[in-house]
Formats: sequence, C-alpha cells, structure tokens
Amino acid sequence: MPNSHLSLTQYMFLSPAKVHGTFTVCLSEATAVFGLEIPISQKPPPEGWDSKHVLIHSPLPLKFRSNLLAPGAKMKASGLGCTCGITLVLLSLLAVLHATTAQKNDISIYSFTVDSKVSSRFAHTVVTSRVVNRAETVQEATFQVELPKRAFITNFSMIIEGVTYPGNIKEKAAAQEQYSAAVARGESAGLVKATGRKTEQFQVSVNVAPAAKVTFELVYEELLKRQLGVYELLLKVQPQQLVKHLQMDIHIFEPQGISFLKTESTFMTSELANALTISQNKTKAHIQFKPQKTAGQLDKVLDGNFIVRYDVNRTLSGGSIQIENGYFVHYFAPEGLPTIPKNVIFVIDKSGSMSGRKIQQTREALIKILDDLKPNDQFNLISFSGDVTHWKPLLVPASPENVDQAKRYAANIEAHGGTNINDAMLTAVRLLQSANQKELLSDGSVSLIILLTDGDPTVGETSPARIQKNVQKAIDGQYSLFCLGFGFDVSYVFLEKLALDNGGLARRIYEDSDSALQLQDFYQEVANPLLTAVTFEYPDNAVDKVSQDNFRLLFKGSEIVVVGKLRDQSPDVLSAKVRGQLHMQNITFQTESSVAEQEKEFQSPKYIFHSFMERLWAYLTIQQLLEQMVSASGAEKQALETRALNLSLSYSFVTPLTSMVVTKPEGEQRSEVAEKPVETRNKHKNFYTSHHSFSRFPVGDTMHRKTGGIYADSVLTERRGYRGQAGPSRRIPSDPWRDGLRGPPNAPLYPLYHTPGEPDMMLAPSIPGEVLQGEDLRARDVAPARVPAVASDPVTGRLWERKASGNSADLSQRAKVTSSPAPIQAPPVILMLPGQSVNRLCVDIKHSQGPMKLLSDPDQGIEVTGQYETEKAQFSWIEVTLKNLQLQVRASPEHVVVTQNRRNSAYKWKETLFSMMPGLNMTMDKTGLLLLSSADKVTVGLLPWDGPGEGLRLLLRDTDRFSSHVNGTLGQFYQDVLWGPPTEADDSKRTLRVQGRDYSATRLVKLDYQEGSPGTEISCWSVEL
Repeated sequence: MPNSHLSLTQYMFLSPAKVHGTFTVCLSEATAVFGLEIPISQKPPPEGWDSKHVLIHSPLPLKFRSNLLAPGAKMKASGLGCTCGITLVLLSLLAVLHATTAQKNDISIYSFTVDSKVSSRFAHTVVTSRVVNRAETVQEATFQVELPKRAFITNFSMIIEGVTYPGNIKEKAAAQEQYSAAVARGESAGLVKATGRKTEQFQVSVNVAPAAKVTFELVYEELLKRQLGVYELLLKVQPQQLVKHLQMDIHIFEPQGISFLKTESTFMTSELANALTISQNKTKAHIQFKPQKTAGQLDKVLDGNFIVRYDVNRTLSGGSIQIENGYFVHYFAPEGLPTIPKNVIFVIDKSGSMSGRKIQQTREALIKILDDLKPNDQFNLISFSGDVTHWKPLLVPASPENVDQAKRYAANIEAHGGTNINDAMLTAVRLLQSANQKELLSDGSVSLIILLTDGDPTVGETSPARIQKNVQKAIDGQYSLFCLGFGFDVSYVFLEKLALDNGGLARRIYEDSDSALQLQDFYQEVANPLLTAVTFEYPDNAVDKVSQDNFRLLFKGSEIVVVGKLRDQSPDVLSAKVRGQLHMQNITFQTESSVAEQEKEFQSPKYIFHSFMERLWAYLTIQQLLEQMVSASGAEKQALETRALNLSLSYSFVTPLTSMVVTKPEGEQRSEVAEKPVETRNKHKNFYTSHHSFSRFPVGDTMHRKTGGIYADSVLTERRGYRGQAGPSRRIPSDPWRDGLRGPPNAPLYPLYHTPGEPDMMLAPSIPGEVLQGEDLRARDVAPARVPAVASDPVTGRLWERKASGNSADLSQRAKVTSSPAPIQAPPVILMLPGQSVNRLCVDIKHSQGPMKLLSDPDQGIEVTGQYETEKAQFSWIEVTLKNLQLQVRASPEHVVVTQNRRNSAYKWKETLFSMMPGLNMTMDKTGLLLLSSADKVTVGLLPWDGPGEGLRLLLRDTDRFSSHVNGTLGQFYQDVLWGPPTEADDSKRTLRVQGRDYSATRLVKLDYQEGSPGTEISCWSVEL
C-alpha cells in the first residue's frame, strides 16, 4: 500500500464496490477481540485524485479511525497473533457483521420454508432451512428463528450428510449438568434469547464441510389468544440472505367458521404483491407467500413480520365444543351481552424515575382512557411518589363534568420523589371499601384497581413480600388488581404475583414512542366486563382431567378456553353448562356436541396434524399450572410444578421447567442447551434489539458468543431503552469525530471528500495514544459520520466550504458578493383535480383554528380531518376514518396509528408495511408513503415530507371516484369548480369559484412532494385558505 505512513483516513470514503482483494482489520481488546476482512477495490480514482493515495471501497457500512505508524517505526505484534500496519476501531453495530456473515463465509441458504397449520386456534409451525457450504474450507452455518413468546418449542433437529442430530428435552436440573460442563470448557450454551415484545430467538451454529449440506428444522406450538376480538398468528421471515427457494404456507381450519381474515407484512412490497395468494371458504383458509425468481422477486433479502389476524363466527350461546381423538376443547365468548358497570381506581406512579417521556405518555394515555369511561361507571385517581394523593375523597360517576375535571388533574401530574407502592395500594382499597359501606357502588358492578409503576418500592414498606401480603389481605378477593410495569427498572415478578394473587394480571409496558398506545390497549382489554363468577360444568361420567373451569371475569373481545379428556364410556353427546352473573341477574348457557360428528369433522381436513387436541390440552394445562405456581407456596407449589414438569416431558415442550439439549457432530462442542426465557428484573436485559443481537466472534480457533456488554449497550444505551426514550443519561464529551469539521481551511486531520451523487463523508482522524474504552464505544454514534460540506472556524466563526478539489473557500467573503435564493417550498396540500386542464391545485393554509374537516364523502364512507399549525406551517396530525370498516388511521410526525375494533397498531414511518383486509389495502414504502386503497374508492395517502417545508402531507388519487356529496375544506374543490380567465395585467393570476365563493389563484413554482423527497419542481395554481 503506497505511502502507508500517510493519514489514510484523509482519503477514505465508503461506497458499494466489487471485491478485488482484502485487508485485515485487527481490533484492540478494549473493544472486542476478533478480526474482520474488508474487501478492497482499486477503482480508477475520480478526476483530480492524487495517484499516490488508495481509494478503499467497502460494501460494509463502517465507520472507523486509524492509529498509523510514523515512517520507520516498528509495530508490535498483536495479541491476536496477527500483524497489522493499520489498527481500525469498528464503530458500526454488530448487526452489520452478522448480516454479512452468511455471504462472507460462503454458506448459502438454498431453501427456506415456513409451514404453519392452525387447527381450532392451536398453531403448529415448522421452520426449515437448507444450506450448503460452497467454500473449499470448513465454514460455520447458523440457523436463527424468532418465535412467539407464548409458543413452546417441541422439536429441533439437524441433518448433516444424512445423519440426524436431534434435540432432546430433559428436566432442567439434568440439562443443567451438561450446561455447566459446557460453560466450564469455555463453550457457549444458551440457545434462546428474548428479542422483542412478542418474540424469542432460537439460534444454533454448526461447522459444515466443503460442499456438504445441512438441514435445520425447528417445530413450535402455541394456542392463539383472543384479544380485542382478534386471534393473531405472528411469523418471522428472516433468512438474512438471498434464497433460491423461499415459501411460506399457512393453513387455518376453524369449525365455527371464519368471520374475517386479514394479513399484514413488514417485508412485503408492491413488487411482491402477486407472490401472496389467499384462498378462503367458510371454515378453511390457505395463505401462501411464494416469490418467483423469474419475476425478480428473489433479488431482495427479506426480513420482517408476517401477521395473520382473524376471528370466528359466534352465537348468543357463546359456546363451541370441539372433539378430536378422545379430547375436547370448549371455547366460550358469547355475543350480544351488555357491559357491566365498573368502579375503577387508577393508581399512577409519579416518582422521580417517571419524569420526562414516561410521565408525559402516562398523562396522554390517562386522558384518552378517561374519555372512554361510560356514564354508568364510577372512578377515582390516585397519584403517588413518597406520598399518596387522591383526586377526590370518594369515587365519582363518570359524568362529562367529572371526566373533564379528572383530565385537567391528569394533565398536571408531575414526577418527583420516591415510590410508596404499599400506601398507594392500601389507599385504593380503602376508597372502594368506603364506597361499598356507604352503598355508593351499584349492585352487580365490577371493581377494578389498575396500578402503573416503573420501579421498586423505596418509601414506606419496601419489602415486596410484605406488600404482596398486605394488599392481598386488604382486597380479600373482593376486587381485581391489574399491574402495569413501565420499562425494565421494575420487578416484573413482584407485579405479576401481586396481580395474580388478586384475580388480575400483569403486563409490561415497553418504553417506546407508542407507550401511551400500549396503556390504552391494555385498558381496552378490561374496559368492558361482560360476566363475573363464570363456571363450567360437565357430566361427571363424561369427562376427566379438565383444566381450570372457574373464572372471576370475562371481558368483551376475549375468550375463555377449557380443555379435558373424554372418559372411555362417555355419552355420545357431550353437554356443558356455563353459569355466570350479568349486571343484575344470573345467567346459564347450555351447549352440547356430538362426539361422532366432531371426530369425523377433524379427520377430514388433510392438513390437520395428528392428535392436535391432545397437545392443545397439554399446552393449556401447562400454561395454567405455571400461572398457578406464581401464587402458590410450599407443598402446593411443589405439586403444581411436578405436574407441569411431567406434562412438559411427556409432550416434549420446552417450558420454564425443561431444557432442550442439542447434540452436535463429533469434534465440535458436543451439546448446547435451549431454555425458555422468563420475565426477570434484569435491567440490562438484551431486549427489543434487532434479530442480530446475538452473534459469534472468531478468536483464534475458539468460538465465543457475546450477548451483553458494550455491544448490547450500543443498541440499548444507558437509558435501558430504545429509539430515544426518556431516562437518565450522561453528557457525552465533545468529540471532534462526531461534532463535525473543526479548525482552519486545509487542516490535514479533518478531511472531507465529496463525490457527486454521494453524501459528504468524514472519517475519524487518528488520535495517537488514545485507547477507546467500552464506555466511549457506547457513546459514539454507530452510523457513519456524515457532516455537511461546510464547517466553521471555532476562533473566527467564519464558514469554510470544502470543494471537490480539496481546497477551501471563505464563505463569509462569498456572501458579500452573492446571496442564495430561498428554497422552493412544498405546499401543505396538492390536489389533483379530475377533468380540468389545470389539474394541480396547491393549497396554502393561512388561517386555522382547531381541528379541520378536510374532506368528507358519505357515499365513499371516507372522512379526513387534521390539525394545522399556522406558526409551524405544518399539520400536527391528520386522521383518516373509513366508516364502513370502522377503521381510523391517525398520522403524526412520530408514527402512524391504525385503530379498528378498539385495537391500536402503531407503525413507524419509512418501515415497509403491506396489509390486506376485506375492503382495504394499506401499504407503506421506504419513503414513508402510506396509501389506503380499495376498489372503486378514492385512494388516500399520507407522507412524512422531510424536504423544504417539512411536515405531514396528504395525497389524493383516483379523485374521479368522489361522489357529488363530497365536502370539507379540501373536498369542496371536487365539486363543480369554475375557472375565470387570466387577468389582463398578469396572466399568472386567475379566479376560481367554488360553491359560490371566489378564490384568487396564482401560478407559482412549488415542490411536488407526492413522489417523496427530494421532490420535483412543478408549476401549479396556488390558493390560500
């Protein structure tokens, strides 16, 4: 490498290129211990480039600095056993390395399939990956799958050169011996990690001989849970490289009949639309995703979620008994029942740790929740830190006046002080007891306490066990307690037991931009109680081994499931009674099912897997036993654990009580252990990272897995969160690498090279003698440093521009000669007017007070509203309502929220989305363009425009489909528009008349935002509203 003693960073920039060679990057032990080969291309340099210097092009998006030797200096041998003239410190996320490993080591996935069979809500999923080693040396192949948290792994196997290496499920204590032995030998042993709100990650690696093939197969099962009226099947598609054959098949069989079905994907694009086929009849559905190479659909690496949501037909009796192979399942979710009035107390943590974004999101959610209270509900608010404060001395009716007062109170909750959970909970119980004694609670009403906290008790009683005991004694089975843990600083185990001891449940609220929505969604799940004291009764001579058969509450949109085994001499017809209490009366539901007819129905579908009902029975029984263990103690807890363990072993489920030991070929570490992750207190848990959070690093001849430390924190940061959520953080020291260009023109250590069509890049300078510590690595930006081609002298304050020639110009001098014109702005709204010769109308909104009805078309069932801030000249939100589908799409600068049937789904801008449901297609591409389209309907688009005049933008397509009844601030322009002739003095001005009102229109040049940034200049008629 010529003139290697020069500061190489002055001449480096990154861009994709072909590989012509490699050099080795050796990393210091202060960062991590591994080596990485970077491809090099000696392409012809740009015009004016010094031929003595080397251009390094890399397909890896890296950001690095160099410590270069002075001429004639000697270099010390690395501790890794390699010698490098350049030591580079890698500041990119480890995901970059992991995502390219498969390509780098010539392990090719030639087939990747996902096959999921859902029979009566019970899902059996098989993920199969077939790989081949195309290298001439032994390479490592990695199999990685994300699966739902509620699922149990039931089988895993590797087939290597015709030999099967299975996973064996054992009692955790027995597997622990192998685990400990592997750790003692320096071998990694954990195979399953929590990776997201709803998923866990399974990963295993094995060495593959040249030209050898390996088949990986993972099987897992789960019972789909009904929430807010929907079952959800979540599948992950992430082969992490191009695959020759990729296919996903989902078969659904529901004897009750499928009432609706929709799909959603985060990797689908319009180019892949015809690779997805959905066929459906009354009781069956088949969804297939099979991209074709001939259509160019396999030219992109797929990585994302595929979600199927559906529900089944129901009757007023609400019951469906299904029987297969000697086992039965009873689903109960009656329709048409009135909601029981509720008495609800919200207990809100306002301690100092809730400050910032968390308390802001809590206030936002609480205000929305208060709006959803029904007139016959009663409520109160308690806020606590070191002290406890209640809004009113007694519960009050949810009248409009009281709700407005409560919203004002909630809006002023501020965070400070300690955490006194014990006194807050006892205060809530006393409020309910007092109201009950004064006969203020209506007969048959339901009393709920909802606790939200983000930390452990620090004031008053601080023993979790004593708090649990105090609260259980005070509630005494009269009320239901629901606990929400905000973030990872709270002990989830403590909250879970507190809730389960008192007839409720616990839920974790993840710190993210949609935390307020998570709170609202949880409230919606418990907002509408339908029945209390629900019990299931079956003839004693007919059934055996019945799961839990009594439940405190049934909420709207949920479902109660009971499973059991038929006795050998059971009747030909299985009957059942379900008893419960409505608001003011008792009620009994009666259901019966023919054993022979049911058995026949489940034998006919060819894709139903064998004995699924028995496995469903085992799955649900284990889940309920594990839940009961949380509240049990002593001999009772041991008995529950023994039952759950025996069932887990008998039916080969990886549960918190069992482990799967994965065997490997001779010569490798002989076994690895897969265990079911459980919710813990661990503040630094490797959670909500991407699927790349778990990687291997070669160090000499030994393989190590790194799951924590500085690399995990590079994603999570010290705030224990993700994507910028609030929390304690330190001031990052001023850093010339990050802060941009410094110093006078032509400063040798702060170079900038610009290539037309590519972003300006600055690569970090050499800082001799500095050791980059782990803390520094966390603090650095992980993306390549990008700075504008303008910098300032910190002494003079002058601006300097770096030209392509490498010279600089004093911009303060240039400014005296010329001034750059103001950039062309994008208007708030561009309307495409059908049937007009002047078909673009640019609308500037100059006067706006409160929400605006932008357009409404009752015939189309479309309404669009928005809030326009004239000071910022942008929309703060836009909401599209599709009345026929009872669906709302609300866009803000942060994200998009889709609400249907009280269920919220949040999507970040510029994350691909492809959703299909009856009557609507919803798509979002990488530019952030969200389109809502349907046959014979106007297409509505929303866009987060980041060009000049940034902000939310509205798009309308197929506007000829508007009816004659369209109206609104923008809708009026789709009525009969009359254009006047240009004025004599200025032909760039015209008048248009809409519904008897005249508007002045001026021909102006604007930026068209409709195709995304950077936009194109257009000439349009501009009007002001």
